[in-house]
Amino acid sequence: MALNIDYNELTLATPALLFSAISLIMLAYTNRFLTYTQVLRNLKDRYDQNQDKNIADQIETLRKRLKLTRRMQICGTSSLFLCVLSMFVIYVGVQSLAAYLFALALILLVISLGLSVWEIQISSRSIELHLNEMEK
Repeated sequence: MALNIDYNELTLATPALLFSAISLIMLAYTNRFLTYTQVLRNLKDRYDQNQDKNIADQIETLRKRLKLTRRMQICGTSSLFLCVLSMFVIYVGVQSLAAYLFALALILLVISLGLSVWEIQISSRSIELHLNEMEK
């Protein structure tokens, strides 16, 4: 099956459409990252005072979530970078390369969103464990 792509359909406006979406996603990721670092600092202080295994487990979970958030940020930022690069390539008139760069930007955005779903699942499980512990 041959892929029939009309490269002339890609205009400067097409990659620009993602700017606001990616910017809002990056803002949410950054806020999430900053919140996790603050919670992690508080947990570390509590752990230094009381070497509780539950606190150590919470710290380990936050470490995983921070790593995922960092990967989400990297993929989101790379997506935005490739959108800008594809706009430049459209501007200089290399439509076929611009289409591939834009496609790669979309793929990175999907990966970023997938990582976000994964992180949300970990976060939900963590909160559920915390609530169960509070009920005891």
